[in-house]
Amino acid sequence: MKRYVTFGELMLRLSPPGRELLFQSPSLTATFGGAEANVAVSLANYGETVSFVTSLPENAVADSALRELRGFGVDTSFIRRGGERVGIYYAEAGSCMRPSKVIYDRAHSSITEVSPADFNWEEIFDGAHWFHTTGITPAISAGTAAAALEAVKAAKKFGLRVSCDLNYRKKLWKWGKSPQEVMTEMAGCVDILIANEEDCQKCLGIELDVDVTAGSLDSSKYKLLAEKIMKRFPNISALAVSLRESVSADWNNWSIVMATKEGFYVSKKYEIRNIVDRIGGGDSFGSGLIWGLSNLEGPQAAIEFAAAASALKHTIYGDYNRVTVEDVMALAGGDASGRVQR
Repeated sequence: MKRYVTFGELMLRLSPPGRELLFQSPSLTATFGGAEANVAVSLANYGETVSFVTSLPENAVADSALRELRGFGVDTSFIRRGGERVGIYYAEAGSCMRPSKVIYDRAHSSITEVSPADFNWEEIFDGAHWFHTTGITPAISAGTAAAALEAVKAAKKFGLRVSCDLNYRKKLWKWGKSPQEVMTEMAGCVDILIANEEDCQKCLGIELDVDVTAGSLDSSKYKLLAEKIMKRFPNISALAVSLRESVSADWNNWSIVMATKEGFYVSKKYEIRNIVDRIGGGDSFGSGLIWGLSNLEGPQAAIEFAAAASALKHTIYGDYNRVTVEDVMALAGGDASGRVQR
């Protein structure tokens, strides 16, 4: 039986109504999310057994977050309880040429206080076959960086397949070490690396000559990026890169490229207009890729599933991608009509 494990921070998300600016009106919508939790929820929605590992305080906010995760079918039995607060982030949806904005309020949250000794990875990984984390977790604090690195090394020791989404967040790397110091070591321990061109530059020091603000990206250039990364990190069996052509805050073109030891693969491109919520889009790509590589035949099928899953997430409000395998397969198979299904 397959079992997946993800590790990272679960946060309270506060957003103004619709596409309003923060505090334009005196109300905020409260939801929960976080990169690795988002991946866990997607995998649970795909019918998989998945455990989410984090640290949360003993309070009503954390209890509500846990109830929601359990409602999706995510195992929360390995979550540490302690600390004083749940991290918060404020998300303001962009429109047209006005970009979306995120404000973090996660300093001194429960997970920032953890150390490697707080998690028994041998117990957590017992019976698991896949471990996933992101570069957001080591960006939070020295303690989370040490815990994430230990988790990755333990996962390899116990024979799990390990994936990491670099997920560079400029606003978070404030505790001392640079992203390259930490993420280069982590990249040397993983099997599947997920990234975009900025992640590779900021976290690994590997650059690609592309204009990420352009409305069109040349997928062939990413083959060179993959060659550079896989030469430097021979442990990496696959590098998956998201290509987001941002025409405006409401209109993105979305596709995926992936390099393996055997070849280079390009997914179908989705033109996503009237975006509902792009937050969590990368996590739905990651979870779709993980599921595809575990359950489908070949890299091309895996990235087509991942691209379709992420495209669907852009139509759903909140961090979590609330779709099923059947939903994703229908879109990946060519049904993008949006017609009522009866």
